[in-house]
Amino acid sequence: MDDHITRALSLSRRRMLAAGLGAFLAPALDPRQAMAQPVFADYPFQLGVAAGDPAPDGFVIWTRLAPDPLAPGYGMPARPVPVSWEVAEDEAFARIAAKGEAVARPELAHAVHVEVAGLSPARTYHYRFMAGAERSLAGRARTMPAAGATLARARFGVVGCQHYEQGFYTAHRRLAEEDELDFVFCYGDYIYEGRSARVWNSAAGPQANQRQHVGQETYSLDDYRRRYAQYKMDADLQASHAAAAWFVTWDDHEIDNNWAADLDQDGTDPAIFRLRQQSAMQAYYEHMPLRRSAFPAGPAMRLYRRADYGSLLRLNLLDTRQYRTGQPCGGRWGACNELERAQAEMLGAAQEQFLFDSLSSSPARWNVLAQQVMVMDVDRDPGPGYMANPDSWSGYRAPRARLLRHIRDRQVSNPVVLTGDEHQNYAGELHLNGREPERRAIATEFVATSITSGGDGTDQSPRMAQVQAANPQLKFNNSQRGYLLCEVTPERFETAFRVMDKVSAPGGAVSTRAKLAVPAGEAVVVPA
Repeated sequence: MDDHITRALSLSRRRMLAAGLGAFLAPALDPRQAMAQPVFADYPFQLGVAAGDPAPDGFVIWTRLAPDPLAPGYGMPARPVPVSWEVAEDEAFARIAAKGEAVARPELAHAVHVEVAGLSPARTYHYRFMAGAERSLAGRARTMPAAGATLARARFGVVGCQHYEQGFYTAHRRLAEEDELDFVFCYGDYIYEGRSARVWNSAAGPQANQRQHVGQETYSLDDYRRRYAQYKMDADLQASHAAAAWFVTWDDHEIDNNWAADLDQDGTDPAIFRLRQQSAMQAYYEHMPLRRSAFPAGPAMRLYRRADYGSLLRLNLLDTRQYRTGQPCGGRWGACNELERAQAEMLGAAQEQFLFDSLSSSPARWNVLAQQVMVMDVDRDPGPGYMANPDSWSGYRAPRARLLRHIRDRQVSNPVVLTGDEHQNYAGELHLNGREPERRAIATEFVATSITSGGDGTDQSPRMAQVQAANPQLKFNNSQRGYLLCEVTPERFETAFRVMDKVSAPGGAVSTRAKLAVPAGEAVVVPA
């Protein structure tokens, strides 16, 4: 930790010792004892625990103290509070591998981010937090293998798009029940920003929401904090976080639908929208298991980064929102001259160069782009016309071409793209021009459906069957809810599309709708 941060925390600790905790009962006379033993009006760990950004020697562990999560002030005093933590080699916490004390600060909604280090690679650990006499539930996280280690396999989940009002999070519970995962990638849309609604309009007509948001559309820091708290109080989501360490990044709904750089969909003055971004980004950091490197600075935070899973897999985590130019075609699906804008940006110059350098220098067998919006050039019009989704890479054809040419010309080893956003499952192959595919594809892509967004869904709509027939590079499409389960070996990248029979009521069952694979050395999607 930086010296100035250490001094600041030390000063806050001394002030707290002098002033006491105010709203807490502190019967002991020793002020240090009083600080260490607060008494809460209700259980303070109601938002669960989480781990993230695993490395060979450790990971981040997270929690937030919130005895009354949806109330103003969430049941906490406006004072720093000490929180102890433990990481153990066993579930009973008999063999402690690391422990310490952190400070839950009111400036960060009493959230705690601990960057645990000094652990052994490729090992499962258990972690928990303590505040006063209260103890959190335990979570589980696995460290990454040592750099360059030769590995037989990696196994991980892909999740996102979890609109609270449009279904129950049973898919998260089913993911937590899968055989132990190495990690989970969340591509974004962790929350949705809209106001409470009793009914929503689905493709099948009006649907009643089984549960509703608290409050109006989110604008202020308190709004976003309350929205995250409501989502994180869900027991199924807590189980998913507690089962494995997550790599997280965002899409649009963490701030506002279809935002791009400092532009929103309503034409708000960018200076005003940046105020909203600042609030949303702070709340996002407060509720995600992120490292200090992602700490927000006003309306900006760096989320793009990479992680290596031994010599088997390089994971390039991208941010396709913060640096892009505005959407073409007025944001409407279709075709227009703006699709070919030479000056368009999806990743921005710095992130694009970061990605190109990472791909060119990668020693990994498989190189994964873990991101948000579809790269596959799919014509959404099954007839003679052409229809692009302008929010996807198809609306940013110049940066898309740069990316695919770089992968092709540098002969990047086994490139696979992981995507979300579409609320449907897709699998397919990437060409410079999907309407005129080359003999050999450049890369492959697996698109994960939503956890709940879109409601129960269906296997495949008649229109999407026509779209698939008109796009030979699209090998699979399905419109149920669920998640991806990826298993990677030196020989193949295999993806199971795990789908729910329902999310409109609790207790849904999960099944494997399809299992597809990419053989090493071949940019093709084939049945597993």
